Amino acid sequence: MLLRIAGSLGLFLYGMKVMGDGIQQGAGERLQRTLGFMTANRFSAITTGFAVTAIIQSSSATTVMVVSFVNAGLLTLKQAIGVIMGANIGTTVTAWIVSLIGFSLNISTLALPAIGIGFVMRTIKWKHQGVGDAVMGFGLLFLGIDFLTRSMPAISPDNLEFLRAFGSSGFPHILAFAGIGLVITVIVHSSSAATAIMLTMAFRDIIDFNSAAAMVLGANIGTTIDALLASIGTKTVARRAAMVHVLFNVIGALVALLFFNHLVALVRLITPGERGASVTTQIAMFHTTFNVLNTIMFLPFVKPFAALVAFLVKNDDKEKTENVYHFSYLSSTIRDTPELSLLRAKNEIRGMAALVFSMYQKLRDSLQNLNSESTDALVAELREKEEYADQMRESLTSYLMECARGQLSRRSEYNVSLLLRIIADLEDMTDSCYGVSLLLERSVRKNQVFKRKEMEALDPYMGLVEEFLNFVKEQLGGKLTREQTMYAKGIEENIDLSRNKLRKLGRKRIEEGEDVKTELLFIDLVRRIEKLGDYCYSISNSMGYMNA
Repeated sequence: MLLRIAGSLGLFLYGMKVMGDGIQQGAGERLQRTLGFMTANRFSAITTGFAVTAIIQSSSATTVMVVSFVNAGLLTLKQAIGVIMGANIGTTVTAWIVSLIGFSLNISTLALPAIGIGFVMRTIKWKHQGVGDAVMGFGLLFLGIDFLTRSMPAISPDNLEFLRAFGSSGFPHILAFAGIGLVITVIVHSSSAATAIMLTMAFRDIIDFNSAAAMVLGANIGTTIDALLASIGTKTVARRAAMVHVLFNVIGALVALLFFNHLVALVRLITPGERGASVTTQIAMFHTTFNVLNTIMFLPFVKPFAALVAFLVKNDDKEKTENVYHFSYLSSTIRDTPELSLLRAKNEIRGMAALVFSMYQKLRDSLQNLNSESTDALVAELREKEEYADQMRESLTSYLMECARGQLSRRSEYNVSLLLRIIADLEDMTDSCYGVSLLLERSVRKNQVFKRKEMEALDPYMGLVEEFLNFVKEQLGGKLTREQTMYAKGIEENIDLSRNKLRKLGRKRIEEGEDVKTELLFIDLVRRIEKLGDYCYSISNSMGYMNA
C-alpha cells in the first residue's frame, strides 16, 4: 500500500513537472518579458508571482528563482516581497485544479486520452511541441491523483488511535495536524504535492476538513525550506529574500492558527459541504483564502517588513571582498525554471560586457599619460580583470549548459548557443585589452614612445571602438532591430576605414625615417584595437539572430 501511494505521488509530481515544463516552453519568452515589466510596483510584483507560479506549478521553484534573481541584482528586495506574496497565491491553483476536476469527474477516462494526445503532439515536428508536453503532463497529473485515491485505504477513526493523544478537536489537535503538514511538505519538497495528499485523505474521509485545513497551514511553513537552502552562500540581499519567504509564511500561519475557527467558519460560509468533492473544494478555498488574507495583511507594510528583514539579516562585512567571481545557483532550480533562468544568464552577460567596457576605458585614459608607473599599474589592474572574466566565462558556460539540459523551447535552445558565442567573444575581448596593456608597457620600457601626431590620430579611432562597445553593452540580452543591425555595420565599416588610414600613417612615417620598431608597434596597436571592433560586430550579429 505504501509503495502504491509513493508511486501515485511520484506520478503526480512528474505530471506536474511535465505540465509546467510544457507551459514554460510555450510561454517562455512571454514569461521573461513578464518578469521584466511587471515588477514596477508591489501590485504588479504580486501579479507576476501569481502568474509565474500558476504556470510552473511550484511556489518553491518560484521563490528559489526569486532568491537567485535578487542575488543577481535582477530584482530588489521590495520587488521580491511582492513576487513571493503572489507566488503563495499562485500555488493554490493546483489545489483548485485537483479539487474541481480530480474528484468531480471520472478522471481515468480523461487522463489516458490526454496522455495519448499530448504524446502525439510532442512527437510530431511543429513549433508548439510544448503544448503537447503540457497536455501529457495534465493527463499524468490526474492519473496520479486517480491512483492516489485508489491507493488510500478506507480508514475508520478507530484506526487513528495515535492521534487521540492530541484530542479529537481543539488547539492541540490543530497544532498536531499543522506539524504533520509541515513534515510531509519538507519530505516531498512540494506544497502542491502535500496539498494533493491532504485533498485525497479528506476525500476518502480519513481526515476531516479542520484537520486538512491545519495541514495546509503547516505545508505553507514547510515549503520555505527550499528558499532557505537556495540562499546558502549567496549575498546578503538574497538571504534577506529567503527570510522574507520564511517570515511571510510563518507569521501568516501563526496568525491563521490564532484565528483558526473564524477562518474555518468563513470558508464554510463561502463553500458549504462536508463530504466528498465538497470538502476538497472547501480545502482549496481555505488554501486560497488564507494566502489572499495573508497578502492583504502584509501589503500595507512592505517597507517596514523589508526594514525588519534587513535588521534580522545583517550585512556581512567580509562578503566577497576578494577579486573572485561568485555565481551561486542550484541545478534543481534551473531544471524547474529553465526558461526563466535564462534571464539571470543575460543579466550576468551584461555585467561581463560592462567589465570589458571598463577595461577599454582604462586603456584609452592611460594613453594620455604613458610612463613606467602608470603602465605597471594598468597591466596589474587589467590582469586581475582578465582573470575575473575567465572565471565568469567558466561559470556562465556551466550555467547555460545546465539551462540547456532543462526543457527549453527550440527558440531558447538556439538563444543559448548564441549566448555561449557572445560569452566567448567577450572573454576574448578582455584578453585583447590585457594584450594591449602589455604592448603599452613594452613601448614605455623600450622607450618606443608614440609621437603626438600619431596619438591625435589614434584618439578618434579609439572613440569609434568605445562607441561600438557601449552600443553592445546597452543592447546585450535582446534582439537587434534592422536599424540597429545597420548601425552596427556602419560603425564596423568606419573602424575599418580608420584602421587603414592609421596603417598608412605608420608606413609613411617609416618611409620618412622614423624609428621602425616604434612605428611597427603603433601599427600592431591599431590592429589589436580594430580586433575589438571585430568582436563587437560578431556580438552584434549574434544579437541580430537572437529570438525575441
